[in-house]
Amino acid sequence: MKVAPLLAALAAVTPAGAQSARPAPAEIQPLQQHSGAIREQALAAGRITGSVDIAVPLGETPVTIRSVTPSSASGQYRISFSLLDVDGDGFISRDEALANRSLADEFNALDVKRRGRLDRADLAGWLVD
Repeated sequence: MKVAPLLAALAAVTPAGAQSARPAPAEIQPLQQHSGAIREQALAAGRITGSVDIAVPLGETPVTIRSVTPSSASGQYRISFSLLDVDGDGFISRDEALANRSLADEFNALDVKRRGRLDRADLAGWLVD
């Protein structure tokens, strides 16, 4: 089997410039303000649930990332559906959720159906009424 004809055949089916194509550079965007509360706690305040050491070049500062169980839950996670459902349509819209900061921060995670609104079933465990 001759290699030259095989290479010529492969070159014929390979798109021109495929070997020299470079991926688009990453886009750099400024940091956005985070709408949620950022909590800090001492490592001793909770149980360490995971730990990862990041490899760094020799001579650089070692990096370790740890996950810790929170010492407390911050935020108001008990809500009155009827008070937040201002228009009475049986759903809490994204705008209505803004009345409760914790709910507004968690809205995307709770809106698993991606409807842009939450019903009582979506808010199981949050409701007081």
